[in-house]
Amino acid sequence: MFSVSFLCFGELTQREKVVKAYSDKIGWREKTGHNDGTNIEYILGTVGLSKGNPWCAAFIYTCFIEAGVKGVPRSGYSPAWFPKSNTYYIRGIRGTPNAQQADVFGLFIKSKNRIGHVGFIDVWGDGSICITVEGNTSLETSGGKKDHDGEGVERKRRLKSQINKLSRWL
Repeated sequence: MFSVSFLCFGELTQREKVVKAYSDKIGWREKTGHNDGTNIEYILGTVGLSKGNPWCAAFIYTCFIEAGVKGVPRSGYSPAWFPKSNTYYIRGIRGTPNAQQADVFGLFIKSKNRIGHVGFIDVWGDGSICITVEGNTSLETSGGKKDHDGEGVERKRRLKSQINKLSRWL
């Protein structure tokens, strides 16, 4: 299979490659709902983790690496995506939340007392809602699981006020 973008418009930018990498994975699902299955285990394996581990941060790494981005943390640990050098927004502390496509966002999870879920900003927009693409998530809370501990890769609508941190790697 080939990409029309490559044939008609030349090389994609690095940002476009990241967007393609995460967009191509929308709809990937866990096999049994326990952080498993061929695609999920591939994502986990990129950061050296095995099935059963949370994989939202590994999803970020996988997409960046597939797009050829260098210098990103090879980590399945959500807080690793927010070093001071790349973090331009911390809610209530620093910066303006003016995200670009393929920036990484972090959600503060109270039970973990830290950033406990990460994803990509897909569309920031002018209003109070942004569009994200996230791994290890669901479109809604279901079956006792929170949306930040879901079973697939989803494009979601999130309130910007939910976002605690933003970092830029491109």
